[in-house]
Amino acid sequence: MSEQFGFETRMIHAGSRPEAVSGARQTPIFQNTSYVFQDVDHAADLFNLQDFGFIYSRLTNPTVSVLEERMASLEGGRGATCCASGHAAQLLIMQALMHPGSRVVVSTKLYGGSITQFGKTFKKFGWHGDFVDTNDLDAVDAAMTEDTKAIFVESLANPGGVVSDLEGLAKIANAHGVPLIVDNTLATPYLCRPFEWGADIVVHSTTKYMSGNGTSLGGCVVDSGTFNWAQNNRFPSLAAPEEAYHGLIFHETFGDMAMTAYLHAVGLRDLGASMAPQNAFQTILGSETLSLRMDRHCENALKIATYLEGHPAITSVSYAGLKSSSFYDLGQKYLPKGQGAVFTAQLKGGFEAGVKLVESVNLFSHLANVGDARSLVLHPASTTHRQLTPEQRSSAGAGDDIVRLSIGLETVEDLVRDLDQALST
Repeated sequence: MSEQFGFETRMIHAGSRPEAVSGARQTPIFQNTSYVFQDVDHAADLFNLQDFGFIYSRLTNPTVSVLEERMASLEGGRGATCCASGHAAQLLIMQALMHPGSRVVVSTKLYGGSITQFGKTFKKFGWHGDFVDTNDLDAVDAAMTEDTKAIFVESLANPGGVVSDLEGLAKIANAHGVPLIVDNTLATPYLCRPFEWGADIVVHSTTKYMSGNGTSLGGCVVDSGTFNWAQNNRFPSLAAPEEAYHGLIFHETFGDMAMTAYLHAVGLRDLGASMAPQNAFQTILGSETLSLRMDRHCENALKIATYLEGHPAITSVSYAGLKSSSFYDLGQKYLPKGQGAVFTAQLKGGFEAGVKLVESVNLFSHLANVGDARSLVLHPASTTHRQLTPEQRSSAGAGDDIVRLSIGLETVEDLVRDLDQALST
C-alpha cells in the first residue's frame, strides 16, 4: 500500500484484502503446508522463480504474506520476509551477506542474546562480529575492513534505551559500500523510520510490540530496495550466479526485490526458519492497534521514568525521554513521537537490590520479554545477560545493579504504587 495513505490506514489495510472465495474481511489463517499447481508448466515456473505464487509454506504462506506486505509498508521498504523469531531474522540476513571469513561491525549495546549470537554462535559459520561502541562514529569507521559486510545496530537499544545515530552510521556504511542493518524492534516503525535516515535493511522481533500481546513468536527482515548489491564484489549471493537456480543472478533478475526474493527462495528454503501462520495472524491483529498502543506505552514510560529518577533508592535512570539523558537529543531527532517504553534503572544496593525488586513486585510480571500490554520487569544480570562477562554486561548497560522495565498499558498510578511498595520492602 502506497505511503500516500497515512500510517494508521496502512497498519489496518496494508496487505489485507477480502478473501477471494468466501469474502471474509479479516485475513484467514491458512493452516496448510502446500498448494495445488495449475499444471506442470505452472509448477516449473514457480520452482524456477519465473512466476510468483505459493509452493510450500516453508517458503511462502498466504497469511504470512499479508504480514510481510504490511511490515514493508509500515517501514517504507520494498519487500519483507517474515520468519520464526527475531534471532531467525538476524540469521537470515547474515546468511545472505556473509561467507567464511566475513566480518560485521556490531554495536556493543544490544540485547544479550544478540551479543551471544554475533559473538559466539556465528563463529561456527566462520563469521566474525567486531563489537564497537557505535555511538563513537570514529571507532566505527576505524573498525571497517575489506572483509566487513555490514554494520548492525539497534535503533533503540535493549535494555538501556540507547539511541543510535542512524544518519551518521549510514554515511559510514555508504562510504564503505556495505549496508546499515537496524534492529527496529523496540522503536517500531511508528516511532522510528530507519530508512528515512539512510538505513538499508531493518530487522524486527515481531514477538514484541508488533504483536503486542505476548502470544506469538516471530521475526521479520525488511529491505529498503535501494542498496546496490553489485557495486563491489562483497555480495556474491545477490550479485553472482546462483547454481541452485541455473545461474540466475538475483540482483539482475529481481532488481529492488533481490534481497526479498533471495531470503524466500534460498534463506527460508535452506534454513527453514518459517513463521507459523497462526503467529502471523496474531501479529496482523496486533499491528492494527500499533500506533494507539505505542502512544500509551510512551506516555506511561515517561511518567514511570520521571518517578524513578526522583526515588531515593534509585541511582540513575537510562531513558532517552528524560532531559537528563545523554541520548535526549538523539531521541528527539530519531523518535520524535516518543522514546519507547523499555528502559533501565540503576538501584542502590547492587545485585541483591535488583533481585529483591523483581521478587517484590505484584503488578509487574517478572519475565524475559518486552513489548507486552502488561508491564514487565527483569534483572538482566541474572537472566538475559548472565551468559556475558561482567565487562560485557556493563558495556551493554546491564550491570549487576540494573533492572529493565517494559512499561505496559495499565493505569500508570497503579504501576507507581507497585514499584513504590517494592522499593520500600
